[in-house]
Amino acid sequence: MEFETEDIHFAGGCLWGVQAFMTTLMGVTFTEAGRVNGTSPSIDSDYDGYAECVRTRFDPTVVSVEQLMVCFFEIIDPYSVNKQGPDAGEKYRTGVYSDRLTHLERAQAFIAARGDADRIAVEVLPLTNYVRSADAHQHRLARFPEDSCHIPEELLNKYRS
Repeated sequence: MEFETEDIHFAGGCLWGVQAFMTTLMGVTFTEAGRVNGTSPSIDSDYDGYAECVRTRFDPTVVSVEQLMVCFFEIIDPYSVNKQGPDAGEKYRTGVYSDRLTHLERAQAFIAARGDADRIAVEVLPLTNYVRSADAHQHRLARFPEDSCHIPEELLNKYRS
């Protein structure tokens, strides 16, 4: 039986670790490193407002947006503005982006239910544009495990089977 996958984009600081983590989650069928919601059609001019992100394709019959949000919140500091680990700047902001209103509503409801929503710095916005990162950034930590990442090793391996 064939299933219909859906895409949601997660920005959580440096995209290398976010991609490595998302790839391990059950129900995630594809990930791609990229940039989201910038103000230019390319990422050539110092990112022009883009956030580093991971396009995450998932099977909604296996994993829900809420479950993805739980996992995403494990690898980020949701209170930090434009900074995750040692990476600082607008391009390292945290966010959830989608062209599906239901994804955004579910992400917003997840945050609202936490009890600390007024302190959360995670954007939840419609996807306005997405640019795929160069091949050098795709699955970087899988190819170069010695590279560093702000996500602790135990979290990168938490859901690996």
